[in-house]
Amino acid sequence: MSEAIKNRYEFVVLFDVENGNPNGDPDAGNMPRIDPESGFGLVTDVCIKRKIRNYVETLKEDGQGYRIYIKDNVPLNRSDNEAYEHLNTNADQVKKLKKEDPELDRKIRDYMCENFYDIRTFGAVMTTFVKANLNCGQVRGPVQLGFARSVDPILPQEVTITRVAITTESDAEKKGTEMGRKYIIPYALYRLEGYVSANLARKVTGFSEEDLELLWQAILNMFENDHAAARGKMAVRKLIVFKHENELGCAPAYKLFDAVKIERKEGVEIPRAYADYEVVVQAELPQGVSCICME
Repeated sequence: MSEAIKNRYEFVVLFDVENGNPNGDPDAGNMPRIDPESGFGLVTDVCIKRKIRNYVETLKEDGQGYRIYIKDNVPLNRSDNEAYEHLNTNADQVKKLKKEDPELDRKIRDYMCENFYDIRTFGAVMTTFVKANLNCGQVRGPVQLGFARSVDPILPQEVTITRVAITTESDAEKKGTEMGRKYIIPYALYRLEGYVSANLARKVTGFSEEDLELLWQAILNMFENDHAAARGKMAVRKLIVFKHENELGCAPAYKLFDAVKIERKEGVEIPRAYADYEVVVQAELPQGVSCICME
């Protein structure tokens, strides 16, 4: 296993959507998530993590050390049980073995971190007591994301659509088309903020420099292999990374986030493209912090 990262990071991701729904809200008929008080659009951290997981899975194809723990059609118990099998134990024997080997919990956790990229990155709750008493522990990951928030308030539009494919024989006798609806945002630029803790990487998951580079790559490309008609045109426009010169950091995260300013260009009343915005990163940063911009 590679050596864990030694530097703390904060980062800002700018991505946009055009004529699409970036993250539907199941409690609101799948319309785009929105802050009802301010009108700003929201995209959950869970949604963004799903895109990152999907990209890593597509790129690495379940290669050694880069499998994905939370994925479609794979029960968590199946993955949890692998750690037990690797250590030649099972759920019935593990309590007894833990008394003989106080390090067994750590060994189980380390096996999961070494083999599953998303556990090593985001952490996971690996305790399942449904029909199987499997407990691989709880891991707090070094990479944490907040909700993405639109730079300006959004105004979702409900678009009526028609189709000529009729569902049932009885309906086909009465009509030639069926109606449907979909929600879109004509345009919105979103801002996502995240954190990378070198301290947690060293103490818990072993998140390495190679893992970090893969994370940046996954963020920059998370929409490129995930296009869908419902999501419209989505793209990551900029990734701004703040690197501290040590493990615990040289400045508060909020000061670095405040150093990134996004404003509409003069004369633009209703933004309809990324070019309608100007992104400025403060030139003078706190001592011990450097900035890297990726596009």
